[in-house]
Formats: sequence, structure tokens, C-alpha cells
Amino acid sequence: MVRFPIAASFALALTALPASAQILHVFVAPRLDVNRLSDTTFEVIEKGGVGPRGVWCAAANYAIHELGKQRGRIYIVTPRGPAQTEAGAKGVAFSTQDPGIAANTGYSVTTDVAGANLLVFHAQQFCKDNIVEPGDILP
Repeated sequence: MVRFPIAASFALALTALPASAQILHVFVAPRLDVNRLSDTTFEVIEKGGVGPRGVWCAAANYAIHELGKQRGRIYIVTPRGPAQTEAGAKGVAFSTQDPGIAANTGYSVTTDVAGANLLVFHAQQFCKDNIVEPGDILP
């Protein structure tokens, strides 16, 4: 008689697991403002302590979803500094066209160097930094 409650509890736990896993599998993209500067140039406004990877993620999402740039590179035109489009904010201006500025950034991901560039696809991968998996929260 003891086996039935244990088996029933186990079955109940298994059916509840996918539902709870769906709730915990959350994508939290950095919500950064992106302002158009021209047809190929735009500025990502920093906020909430988002670092370079979050800024590149926002730039890639904008290039893909707003400018239709599925391939190619995005380039830093104006490095991190006072924003051009929002007073009192910090921003980074990007372009989908090569500005002709040579930059040697090595392997670092930076927003402080004009001419730094990444493939759109590569930059978009930084958006995955914000995916929370069930194992990230629960042991």
C-alpha cells in the first residue's frame, strides 16, 4: 500500500517538472534604447549597468530587426562616451558600413575603440548571456 502514494507522488512531480521548467526558462534581453542616426548608423544608449556584450547584443538586434542586416559586420563609429541622441546618457554609435577606421582589439569585446567590429551573428550571440536556465536557479 505504501508504493502507490510514492509512485503517485513521483508521477505528479514528473508532470509538474516541464511546467516549472518552462516558467524558469526565461529570456531577459537588455532593454536598451537604440536611436537611428542615419540609414546605416545608429546609437545604443547604455543603462542599467549593461556592459559591452549587452551593447553589442542591442546593436545586433537593431541591425537585424530594424535595418534588415542579417549578415555582414557592424562597426563602432563613435566609441562609448556622451550620447549624441540623449542628453546626460552614455552611448555607442554603430554603423553597418565600414567607416574605414582600423582597430586592433585582439580578442576583447569592447565599446571603447572606434573601428571595432563584429559579425552581426557573433554580436547577436551575446544576447544569449541573458537566458536563465532551470539549473541556474535550482540546484
